[in-house]
Amino acid sequence: MSRVAHFEIHASDPARTIEFYSSLFDWRFEPWGPPGAYWVIRTGDASEPGIDGGLVPRRGAGPVDGQAVNAYVCTVTVPSASGALAKALTLGGSEALPIMPIPGVGWLCYAKDLDGTIFGMMEADPDAA
Repeated sequence: MSRVAHFEIHASDPARTIEFYSSLFDWRFEPWGPPGAYWVIRTGDASEPGIDGGLVPRRGAGPVDGQAVNAYVCTVTVPSASGALAKALTLGGSEALPIMPIPGVGWLCYAKDLDGTIFGMMEADPDAA
C-alpha cells in the first residue's frame, strides 16, 4: 500500500500565500533551493501524524490543458516513477508532467486520474540529478 508523502501548493503570489497559510494554520515556510523557487511547508511537529509539503510559484500555463495548476498536488512515494507512471497509463490515467529529477531527492512525475485530477509520484533517489 502506498501513502501520500508530500503535498504542493502552486501560488501566483508566494508571499501572499505564505502569509495566508501561516496565519490560518500556523504553518512554517522554509526556503529551499534557489531564492524564490521553492519553500518547504512544515505543517506541524514531526512527532504528530500528518505530512509536510511545499510551495512553488505558479508559472503561467501549466502542465494541464494549457492552464496553470490551481490545486494542491499530493505526491505519493513509489518504488519506481517510471513503473508507477506506466501503471497509471495502463489504468486509463494520463501523464500531466513527465518524469524529472529533483536533485538530491528523487524522480518526480505528475499524472491525471480518470477525472483529470492531478497527483504526483516520487521515487526516492538521492543521486537524482
